[in-house]
Amino acid sequence: MNMNRTGMGVSDHAGATVCVERIILDGLKLDEVAQRQTEIQRCSLGQWKIWILKWIPLLSWIPQYSVRENGLGDLVSGVSVGIMHLPQGMAYALLASVPPVFGLYTSFYPVLVYFIFGTSRHVSIGTFAVISIMIGSVSERLAPDDHFLTNGTNESVVMDMEARDVQRVKVAAATTLLCGIFQVLLGLVRFGFVVTYLSEPLVRGYTTGAATHVITSQLKYMFGVSPRRFSGPLQLLYTLVELGRLLPQTHIATLLISLVALTALIIVKEINSCYSRRLLLPVPIELMVVSSYTCTINLYPLTLLRLVPPRVPEVGFFSSVVGDAFAVAVVGYAINISLGKTFALKHGYKVDSNQELVALGLSNTIGGFFQCYSVTSSMSRSLVQESTGGKTQVAGMISAVIVFITVLKLGPLFEQLPTAVLSSIVFVNLKGMFMQCQDIPALWRSSRVDLLVWLVTFLCTVLLNLDLGLAASITFTLLTVICRTQRPRYSLLGRVPDTELYLETESYKEAKAIPGITIFRSSAMIYYANAELYQEALLKKVGYVCYSQTGVLRELANRMMVSMKDVSESVHCHRTDRECIINDSGIATVTHGNMNCSFQPEQDSEEEEQDETDTHSSSCDGVQEHTHSIILDFSPVSFIDTVTLKTLKNVMCVVEQLERGGFFSESISKSHLFPSIHDAVLRCLCRSQRNRSSSEFAPVRLSSH
Repeated sequence: MNMNRTGMGVSDHAGATVCVERIILDGLKLDEVAQRQTEIQRCSLGQWKIWILKWIPLLSWIPQYSVRENGLGDLVSGVSVGIMHLPQGMAYALLASVPPVFGLYTSFYPVLVYFIFGTSRHVSIGTFAVISIMIGSVSERLAPDDHFLTNGTNESVVMDMEARDVQRVKVAAATTLLCGIFQVLLGLVRFGFVVTYLSEPLVRGYTTGAATHVITSQLKYMFGVSPRRFSGPLQLLYTLVELGRLLPQTHIATLLISLVALTALIIVKEINSCYSRRLLLPVPIELMVVSSYTCTINLYPLTLLRLVPPRVPEVGFFSSVVGDAFAVAVVGYAINISLGKTFALKHGYKVDSNQELVALGLSNTIGGFFQCYSVTSSMSRSLVQESTGGKTQVAGMISAVIVFITVLKLGPLFEQLPTAVLSSIVFVNLKGMFMQCQDIPALWRSSRVDLLVWLVTFLCTVLLNLDLGLAASITFTLLTVICRTQRPRYSLLGRVPDTELYLETESYKEAKAIPGITIFRSSAMIYYANAELYQEALLKKVGYVCYSQTGVLRELANRMMVSMKDVSESVHCHRTDRECIINDSGIATVTHGNMNCSFQPEQDSEEEEQDETDTHSSSCDGVQEHTHSIILDFSPVSFIDTVTLKTLKNVMCVVEQLERGGFFSESISKSHLFPSIHDAVLRCLCRSQRNRSSSEFAPVRLSSH
C-alpha cells in the first residue's frame, strides 16, 4: 500500500463513516513515520522565568489582576470569610488545646503565605476541625493536665493553667513546623501523587470519623464537666462512658448557654442555606453570637493586643511528634487538594497538585514560627468564599486583613468568652461532615468496594486513634486494590465485522473470532502480584496445559516462543517457524509455527539423550493445531516490574517500555511492536499466508540450558 494514499469519506448523519488506507505499522515504522524525538532540556533565561513563576504563582497572575472585573466580588467574599474566621478560629483553638487567640493567629499568618504561593482561587486556608483535633491530641498527650498540678492554699491542689497553655502552644508549634517541612519536601520531589492513595471514600469516611471525635471532645464544655483523659484505641468509647457517669454533675448555667447558642446558630444557618441566592451576604450568626456574649462579659476598658514575634519552635519535640506530624501533613493536603480540584473543575482553571503541597507546607512552616497550629482549607469557608463572588486569592488576603484588625483592636474582648459558646459553634459547623453519611446508600448502588472502604475507614477512625485509624484505613484500601488486581477479567477478543474494533466475544454477539488467531486481554495491569496468574489464565484460555512427571503443573503455549530459564525442569521444543508481535495500545504478541513440547525433570546426560529421541512422543495436552498466532492486548498495562518481565519472557511478550531495560535483541526487535491490535492481526494474516506457500525450516531445539 502507498502510505501517502489516504481516502476518507464522511457523511453528515449519525452513522458517519471514515475510511483510511495506510501501511501496516510496526514499532520501527511508527517511529519513522511519526518522527519520534528525544526531549532535550535546555537552561535559559526563559526557563528560569517559567520556573520562578511556577513556584511563586502570585507573580504570574497579580500583574493581570482586573479590579473592575474581580475587585467587588473579592472584597465582599473576603469580608464574609474574614467574619467567619473569627469565631471559627477561636472555636477550633479549643480543639487544638491552645488559647483562643492562637486560633486568630492561625487565621492570619498562613493565609498570607498561601496568598503568595497557592494556586487555588477559591479555597479558604485556615483552621479546620479535623486538623485541629489531630493537633489537640498531640498537645494533650505531651502536656497533660496532670503535669501542671501544684499545691495551693489550705493544702488544696490547683492547676497552673498558664504554664500548661504555654507548653501546649510549644507542642502545637513544633508539630506544625515539622508537618510543614514534610509537605514542602514532598512537594519539591514532585510527590503530590501521594494523595491518589487517599481515595474520596477514604477521605470522606475519615473526616466523618474524625468529626465524631470532635463532637465527643466538646461535650465536656457544653455540660460543664471534667472527665478523665483517655488515650490509645477505644478512647472515644471510654470518654463517652466517663461523660455518662458525670452527667449528674452537669453545670446547668453552662448547659443553658450551650442550648441557646445552638438554637440560634442552627436556625439562622438554615435560613442562610434556604435563602442563599437572595442574600447578598450570609447572616454572620457566629460573630453575632460571640459578640453578644462578649459584650455582656467585657464591661471594662480594653488594652491593645499585639501580634506575637516569630520564634523558633522547640525542635526537641520532633522525635515525639514525627508520626503525628506526617499524618497531619497527609490528611491536611488531601482535604486541601480535593476541595481545590473541585472548585477548579467547576470554574475551568488548573490547580497544580505539587505546588499546592509546597504552598500548604510553607503556610505551616512559617506559621509554626508564629506559634500557629496546622492549617488546611475549610469546606464551609471555601463554599462561602465561592458563593459570595470570590474570583481570586485576593479574597483570602482581605479575610486575613479582617482577622488582623480584630486581633489588634478587638482581641481582648474574646478573652473571657465562655467555652460553651465556642463548642456550640464547633457543633454546628460539623453538620457538613456528618451529612457525608449520605454517601452510604449512593456507594451501595455504585460500588460495594468503595462502600466497604468508607465503612472500614469510619470504624477504624472511631475505634482507634486518629493516626492509627488513618494508617489502618490506607492499608485496607491498598489491600482492596491488590485483591482487585489479582482477580481481573480475562477474555478473548473478536473482531466486529466491517470495523477494526475488537471486543469480548463473551459479551458481544457480533464480535467474531478470527480463524487461526487468538486475541487475549486482561482487564487489569500486570505486575508481580498477578503476573503468574496472567500466564496461567492465558494458557488456560488458549487451551494449552502441560504436566511434568513430578506432578507439578506447567503450562506452555504451543506455537509461542518460550524462554524457560526460570524453570528448574528442562524443556525441549521443536518448531518450524516463529514470529512475535506486540501492540502497545493494544500491545500484542504473535507467534507462529508448529512447536512440539515435552517436559522432564533434571536428569543425567544419558537420560537426556534418551528423552531427546522421544521429543515428539510427549506433547502438550489441548494443543490447538488450527491456531497459528496469539495476540496479547496490553492496553491496560502502564508499567512493568522485573517479575512481570520474566513472565513476559516466558510467553515472549515485548513492551515498548522494556527498550530501556535491554529487552530488545536481534531475535526480538521493535519490528514486533504494533500500535494497534488491527495492525497485529493484519500482519499475522499476511505472514500466515506467506508461510503456507513457503517451505518448512529444519527443526530447531530450544532448551532451558
